[in-house]
Amino acid sequence: MASNAASVLVASNRGPVSYVLDETGQLTARRGGGGLVSGLSAIGPDTDAVWVCSALTDSDREAVRRTAGRLDPADTGGQRVRMLDIDAQVHADAYNGIANSVLWFVHHMLYQTPLEPVFDAEFRRQWAAYETYNRAFAEALAEEAAEGAAVLVQDYHLTLTPRMLRELRPDLRIGHFSHTPWAPPEYFRLLPDDIAAQVLGGILGADRAAFLTQRWADAFTDCCHAVLGPGIPSGTRIGVHGLGADAEFLRERAHRPDVDERMWALREQIGSAPDGMPRKSIVRVDRTELSKNIVRGLLAYEEMLRSRPEWRERVVHVAFAYPSRQDLAVYRDYTAEVQRVAAEINSRYGTLGWTPVELHVKDDFARSLAAYRLADVALVNPIRDGMNLVAKEVPVVSDEGCVLVLSREAGAYEELGEDAVTVNPYDIVRTAQALHEALSMSPAERAERTKRLAAQATALPPARWFLDQLAALEG
Repeated sequence: MASNAASVLVASNRGPVSYVLDETGQLTARRGGGGLVSGLSAIGPDTDAVWVCSALTDSDREAVRRTAGRLDPADTGGQRVRMLDIDAQVHADAYNGIANSVLWFVHHMLYQTPLEPVFDAEFRRQWAAYETYNRAFAEALAEEAAEGAAVLVQDYHLTLTPRMLRELRPDLRIGHFSHTPWAPPEYFRLLPDDIAAQVLGGILGADRAAFLTQRWADAFTDCCHAVLGPGIPSGTRIGVHGLGADAEFLRERAHRPDVDERMWALREQIGSAPDGMPRKSIVRVDRTELSKNIVRGLLAYEEMLRSRPEWRERVVHVAFAYPSRQDLAVYRDYTAEVQRVAAEINSRYGTLGWTPVELHVKDDFARSLAAYRLADVALVNPIRDGMNLVAKEVPVVSDEGCVLVLSREAGAYEELGEDAVTVNPYDIVRTAQALHEALSMSPAERAERTKRLAAQATALPPARWFLDQLAALEG
């Protein structure tokens, strides 16, 4: 146990800060955002809290070497952070080999099952690295935690940590939160039987396992019954916390000058229809993540242009597809396919004064917020998504109301489905019809729906989401 042991601990693969090392050897810290950062700041500076995370880059590892893993609070906004220098190859095998290429694929049901998965000797080697990676977290948490501390372990990267930590420190109150969907038993059991049992048993080492929606919580319970037998054998409590949008931050950030500048540039890009009226916009903002379904979204837009020629030159699809996980070949291929389909639509339907798809691949948060503000329609059509915060953020910052076209497979559907135009993400024809319906909706109905969506979307902002989990664990 550390001399200044913490009473609240968070564990996640990515921490609240990353480092850049320049050619002079100078380290520069870059702070991140998100729900956990907001949540930890909400517990107040008087609480003894520490965040345990992994070094992700060579620059991070250099920072760990210079600080013995306990980062300078000046770099972290005053937050105590313990960064782990896990062997780079072990981290790559655990993170890319297992977490992102197996567990992510299982929970998002992404496998092409005639060919994959193949659980061979190489998989077993990578699984051993995943165990090593989880054990490093468990040991660091055990070392940092005060007697009876509350520990919130995050996501599919760390499914084994709760059980390992329980064995080291039975006095702790441990929670695990899953930010992804949870696969139904028939798909989860693609995993080798012993591995499936280990994943479930790892999470069941926690006092409480929590999920973004009731659907994912029920799927976890069903998997426990199918793989481990009836009942939740450990007495682990199951909870649901639907992470919402941070309205205060978004509304303030969305009205800064850099966002206004980008709104002007986007309006110029979208332009006017031949009759002089401003064109309508269909906006999507995603990482080029396989589960986000960007290609089918483009194909649905193309189908709308084909079947509803009255929309040609009167609408622009503004698609932000920010590259993700480009170190994996399947993601590079998917990004290339997104670009190919967008170019094909522009080639087929574009005119001298109209580009049907404006595709942006360079990440720019201010531009995303500008698009949120001016969008007539927001397309959020994932194959499967734990929540999808874009669906919640757009209604919060929309200037004049925005129709949400939403996949029923997004976790957000549970809260927002009633006021969205909902789609089966695989059905191109019906998604095209949904886009037409959304574009045709009256301004009054659009504004009314947006108001209700925004209220639902902000019901559990990040700080409240975090504090609710902490209270439930301590209760």
